[in-house]
Amino acid sequence: MEDRPGLTAVLICGAGHSGSTLLGMILGSHTDAFYMGEGGKARYLGDERKPLRKRVCKICGEDCPVWHDFSWDGSAPLYAAVAAHVGKSVIIDSTKDEDWISARANEVETAGGKAVLIFLGRDGRAVINSRLRKYPDREAAIQIQSWIDKMTSAEALFEGFIGPKMRLRYEDLAENSDRTIRALCELVGLEYQPSMADFTRAEHHVLGGNSGTQFVAAKARYDDPENAFVSLTPRTRDYYQNHSGRIEIDLRWQTEMKPEHLALFEQMAGPANTPFRWGE
Repeated sequence: MEDRPGLTAVLICGAGHSGSTLLGMILGSHTDAFYMGEGGKARYLGDERKPLRKRVCKICGEDCPVWHDFSWDGSAPLYAAVAAHVGKSVIIDSTKDEDWISARANEVETAGGKAVLIFLGRDGRAVINSRLRKYPDREAAIQIQSWIDKMTSAEALFEGFIGPKMRLRYEDLAENSDRTIRALCELVGLEYQPSMADFTRAEHHVLGGNSGTQFVAAKARYDDPENAFVSLTPRTRDYYQNHSGRIEIDLRWQTEMKPEHLALFEQMAGPANTPFRWGE
């Protein structure tokens, strides 16, 4: 299948746990756009050797009206196939692997489409707190170094990217949503739609990504969110079950992060976090 003229791919780089699922859902709420989640997981669709959560829509499960009958051989232009399948001209992908992003951007541009890159950053303390919550058995120092390395590689990708691009802070997206969404629409080439901020009203079909944000979207879609495929862990259940459903900043790190982890982060990553430090 050939890429069709007018196809735009929006690629998100940066570290995991930085709000890319939220960003993707906001952009994917535009009537001309589709957020596929972590597009790299399209490789796993129908592969029963992979865990179910990695090869189905995180909201619908196996009966997803989008993904249950979609397949990708790993070589055909992915976003063109997705665009044709869903009838949208803008495809958003939050796979943050730099090699994946470079390959997909080249694929789109070679066929005459447009690739857009968004470097999504978040205060590293929030990222590490989220990782420690999800992976409490992993050493904090290893997770902090992983964040430093990831931000370094994402920065190199962003600097070398030829095409429309933007640096975006998660905290700006959450606290200055209207202004930020307008800027994103201008970058991508979309007409601004105020309804994008109300991202839970749109129908989403997402591969991979943050279960908490997906649960918030599922709450608005299902009479009983327990009917959704996505599920929460005990460590996150209270926060997301009581979420307003609107765009709101998550600052749990300010009360959850242990003093010894904060001290270790400052020792290891203080300078690297300077561009992303929030609220000081």
